[in-house]
Amino acid sequence: MIPRQSYAPTPHSYVPNTNLSATINLDEEVKLTKTRAERDLQDSLAELFSIIVTLDELEKAFLKDAVPEAEYTEICERSLRQYKALLADETISKAFQGLDEFKAKFDLEVPRATERLRVGMPSTTVTASSNAPASTPAAFNATSNTSGVLILEATQDFITFLDAVRLGLLSKDQLHPLLSEVIQSVNKVADTDFDNRGKIVQWLITLNQMKATENLSEEQARELEMDINQAYQGFRRTLT
Repeated sequence: MIPRQSYAPTPHSYVPNTNLSATINLDEEVKLTKTRAERDLQDSLAELFSIIVTLDELEKAFLKDAVPEAEYTEICERSLRQYKALLADETISKAFQGLDEFKAKFDLEVPRATERLRVGMPSTTVTASSNAPASTPAAFNATSNTSGVLILEATQDFITFLDAVRLGLLSKDQLHPLLSEVIQSVNKVADTDFDNRGKIVQWLITLNQMKATENLSEEQARELEMDINQAYQGFRRTLT
């Protein structure tokens, strides 16, 4: 028989200490992060969550005519800018992964926000603005200083964008802002579609889905220049 060692426990030798008391304060705030960087990251992800939900609700409200067009456009543009600015940070972008992954992680059902983020523009920018002057020859031939300035701005925006492409500025962060200026300026002039206007919108969507530093290929650049030049000619025809 093997002798019992002096340190070996014997059956039923454990006696619970009834003097133990809980050391957790149920009223104490539980910290989910340990460092400032972790807190900042979680705050940024929470802000992205809020932006996505807000965009979805905004789209629903606009479809129901519950929010004025100007207010919708302002809120939507600001939300899109904030979304893009947050994801420009590499750490946040890595944690975010992608819109589909983020939605799956937090069980988000936001189809309208998903489409708006894919397009990267308010629906009022995608379609011609109802607040633009009437697109009739008589309206464009009027001597209104305001109309003349808007037409000049739109023309200059077209030329600036085409010059940028010809100079080889082919990254998203170079072209997207310039093309956004084009669509916004023509919307102030023309309240209806003109020939090849849809190509401006399609290229805006294409650029929006690229990474900030990603470049168009030479073939894409030639196609882009041709499409926007055709849109420019279509815009000019509405002025005559």
